[in-house]
Amino acid sequence: MAPWTNAALLRFLIRKFTEGLPRSEHRTKTQLDDAGRSVVSNIEEGYKRPTTKEYLDFIGFSQGSLEEIKGLVRQAHQDGFLKAKSSSRLADIGIDLKEIKGLLEESKGEIPLDVLYSPLKSLNGSELTLEIFLELINKTDYLLRQLVRSLEQKTGKEEVLSPYNKWLGKEMERDKAENKKFDEELKEIVERAKREKRVKGE
Repeated sequence: MAPWTNAALLRFLIRKFTEGLPRSEHRTKTQLDDAGRSVVSNIEEGYKRPTTKEYLDFIGFSQGSLEEIKGLVRQAHQDGFLKAKSSSRLADIGIDLKEIKGLLEESKGEIPLDVLYSPLKSLNGSELTLEIFLELINKTDYLLRQLVRSLEQKTGKEEVLSPYNKWLGKEMERDKAENKKFDEELKEIVERAKREKRVKGE
């Protein structure tokens, strides 16, 4: 969830920034908006894929788009469209990533970010800096790399099991569930017999 919430915020900030670009920078605007959308969409699509390997592939696409954003943001700064302000941070514009994560989890992403999170309602694209973008990009990149490591470990475990062992594991789980059900039914029979015996004794 954390990589997705960061990516959703990044996309929002990109849109805020690109709204202020001149018409002559249409190509930069399109590239940034598309890359921001791609980071979010690939996380979402990968999560819905049936296998861990496919999920990993889509996270890789997200990482590629994130790297593209980093390059485009630096170019925007070099071209004079994005200011740099030493030591500026997300906190300077009232943004707390943990708060956003909690709100997005509650709303399941169904409410627009600027409606959901009040500091974004009045945010102006001119308040954004190179450092703010790089902070969010680097934090998102870190979370995606953590997710990749976790998924790679899961994939490794899945690949170690042969088809027979996977089938055997499922059969053992099924037997375990059936045995548990049998034990519960047997316990109920014994309890019923005890109750009937007490009633007859009375």
